[in-house]
Amino acid sequence: MTTGMAQEECDVLVVGAGPAGMAAAVAAAPSGASIVVIDDNPVPGGQIWRDGPGAALPPAARKRRDALEHHANIRVRSGTRVVAVPLPHELLLEDAEGATRMRWKKLILCTGARELLLPFPGWTLPGVTGAGGLQALVKAGMPVESERIVIAGSGPLLLAAAATARAAGAKVLRIAEQASFASVARFGASLARWPGKAAQAVTLADPRYRTSSRIVSAHGATQVESARLRQGSSEIEIACDRIACGFGLTPNTQLGQLLGCALKAQALWVDALQATSVPGIHAAGECTGFGGSERALAQGTIAGHAAVGNEHAAKAHEGERARWNAFAAQLHRNFALAPDIKTMPQPDTLVCRCEDIPFSSLAGCTGWTDAKLHRRCGMGACQGRVCGDAAHFLFGWTPPAPRPPLSPARISTLAGLANDGDRRQ
Repeated sequence: MTTGMAQEECDVLVVGAGPAGMAAAVAAAPSGASIVVIDDNPVPGGQIWRDGPGAALPPAARKRRDALEHHANIRVRSGTRVVAVPLPHELLLEDAEGATRMRWKKLILCTGARELLLPFPGWTLPGVTGAGGLQALVKAGMPVESERIVIAGSGPLLLAAAATARAAGAKVLRIAEQASFASVARFGASLARWPGKAAQAVTLADPRYRTSSRIVSAHGATQVESARLRQGSSEIEIACDRIACGFGLTPNTQLGQLLGCALKAQALWVDALQATSVPGIHAAGECTGFGGSERALAQGTIAGHAAVGNEHAAKAHEGERARWNAFAAQLHRNFALAPDIKTMPQPDTLVCRCEDIPFSSLAGCTGWTDAKLHRRCGMGACQGRVCGDAAHFLFGWTPPAPRPPLSPARISTLAGLANDGDRRQ
């Protein structure tokens, strides 16, 4: 029994058009397989190569985008989201035109990662964003010229966000890195193994960068007016117009989990050929653990070759992947969040901003289910994506299991699932 909904099929379906997804599609293309790449952004590039009025795409991004267009058997569907998994080997997709049920023979998940946003007093004020969020907004054309910005959190993304803001005319007053000077110095010394990264670090260097420093609170009446920072054992307050905080990344595993893929350390588990625990499904990029675009490209290339049965070509890229896996390990080791980051929220600090649930209301809960049932934590618009990650870090709770729909969808799209029982064998 059919639903009247558009139905399509392909040999290889790639979910995500960031570096990993683009590399996977291009690697699989010479096989002649029909390949569809879907992504919810307007054009390929993902978060790291996001295009827009304020973006300056690197040559590597242009090269990959041109390669997608070069292969006639690759079809890119931008502005498309995954809503649900109606049947085995099928995804329900939605775009501006309507819904599609896409059948696939092989699936490559390149669903990326999202920022880890941790609560602190004042983090809900207008003008507070993630560090990556600031980059995305500036690239999309948000004016920040002459704005005074404080950036805080952990990892190289802070420096990248600062560079993007400065290039758009903002005044970056402080970059507060929670890791110690010794940790950052060790990471810097290790970059000799990756000369390209060392050169990039030099270009991003900023005299306003401080280690062993973290956000304490944001202040303002109706929007951000100042940021209070802890520098070592002392505290300072800096007048500013915007605060951007990023404490690392969390892999986007919701679709993989819905498909039954196993996790390892909050990321999708993959073997040497980037295959997940579910036959026919591969994964690459930040959804398998974050480590930069170079690692994502290597993983995506391996996954693309492996998905079309070219294991010999896949194995030829194992050395490159190992090289960038080592870089990722250094990144994780030296920018691990310090224990005192857990002390940032005060009793009245909102943890679930969708449902206005303060830290004090959650501190006595036994776990995620308890918090959801008795406090409504995670019941709002983000469906636990933000507060679930925060609760995992603050309390050690297991993040909520994903349930369809994976993204907001039209009623007509969801109605197309009504007859699935008739189609199941």
